Amino acid sequence: MGGGMTTALGTRDFLLPDLGEGLSEAEIVEWRVAVGDVVTVDQSVVEVETAKAVVDVPCPYAGRVVALHGAAGEVRPVGQPLITIAPLDDAPDPHATYREEERAGSGNVLIGYGTGHGGTGRRRRRPRLALAPEPGAPASADASAVTGSPAPAGAPALAKSSVPGGVAASAGRAAAAEPAGGSAAAPLVISPIVRRLAKEHGIDLASLRGTGPGGVIRRADLDAAVAAPAPAARLAAVPDAPAAHVGLAPAGDGDTVIPLTGIRKVIADKLSRSRREIPEVTIWVDVDATGLLETRAAINAATPDAPVSILALLARICLSGLRKFPQLNAHVDTEGQRILQSAGVHLGIAAQTDRGLVVPVLRDAQRLTTRDLAAALAETTAAARAGTLPPARLTGGTFTLNNYGVFGVDGSTPIINHPEAALLGVGRIVDKPWVVDGQLAVRKVTQISLTFDHRVCDGGVAGGFLRHVADCVEQPALLVANV
Repeated sequence: MGGGMTTALGTRDFLLPDLGEGLSEAEIVEWRVAVGDVVTVDQSVVEVETAKAVVDVPCPYAGRVVALHGAAGEVRPVGQPLITIAPLDDAPDPHATYREEERAGSGNVLIGYGTGHGGTGRRRRRPRLALAPEPGAPASADASAVTGSPAPAGAPALAKSSVPGGVAASAGRAAAAEPAGGSAAAPLVISPIVRRLAKEHGIDLASLRGTGPGGVIRRADLDAAVAAPAPAARLAAVPDAPAAHVGLAPAGDGDTVIPLTGIRKVIADKLSRSRREIPEVTIWVDVDATGLLETRAAINAATPDAPVSILALLARICLSGLRKFPQLNAHVDTEGQRILQSAGVHLGIAAQTDRGLVVPVLRDAQRLTTRDLAAALAETTAAARAGTLPPARLTGGTFTLNNYGVFGVDGSTPIINHPEAALLGVGRIVDKPWVVDGQLAVRKVTQISLTFDHRVCDGGVAGGFLRHVADCVEQPALLVANV
């Protein structure tokens, strides 16, 4: 996994590996190790977020950590140095440098956050939140460093590296770059942990006064700022953008700016592409699910140690329908001007997580028994919500099942998971009046919908599939004829 290169003094750089599916970059979420730690082969050293998942990255080298390339929140390109490891016999004591900076400000750049690799990686510029000054307050002398706007000519080069997530400069160097007015050109922060916590709590480091040597901001200073009442200031979006965008109107009072990055950007891009390329149609029908619930109860009563969920039964019904109507288990190859029907059903299950909507895939789901489906669905959705699924488990689906009923809604016209050709949606199951054998009764009723790509089939196939699903929901015994 990944590669590396040998550098000076016998150290080895572990390069950010290709995390699959053509991903070109990853954002550092949290370092699992610190400079000076001893690591073993295949030990997880960092948690990163790709456009598809949160992934723990193991290091293939053993030794002592002498450099971490990038801070939490920074985007690193694939193939660029991620961590530098030195053999235990040759590794210097990096904590000595850190202690020296803490004591008096040595003028050195913190190991792993220096300028040595600053030009090798492509950084994705993203908005940041900063505290806008109160009306009438004097402008800060280091405003350009805080907002990310271009510094005036002649400004110290250190100002750029003062932005959170950039270079962590020592107190000595910052003091040397102090302007004539006496105010520092940038917040003095050595610890990446302080930067990360400040970002999490929305604290502007430039507004803090450090109590460490030379004005260094320490963890205690940040904790005090978090505990203190919020200042009477408004949050304003300060984009880290080229000068050409400086004239854009800022966010209004109380507005929340959320960068469209990571998985949210992937969701936006994929759904937009689906709407652009796929001529989709949605059809639906109300069904009596009383029989399905009774069947599930009977199965679970017989074998309570291996319960079967309603979702697993619906998945089994979908697989039966796709066996009868394989036209929907396909996708359109626009470049080749052809329709490709998949030999196996790679069933996608839409799952809502804290990071957004993801669709983990069960490969060759048609080979699984109903109990196997239930177990696989439970394991897969739990892993998706925990963010532990590898990127390969989130791609390659051929048909998606979406249980939007868990949100308490009856129906939906969902967008197809590109490049698939169809998606079955299921609403909530509720008590409703229903006619049974000419008599009005209260039954468990749900609405099911099918959204399909009109290029792969017409209404006859789509309607036939949806009717088959509805009949199996109402009369689960019909499944036996198709097993």
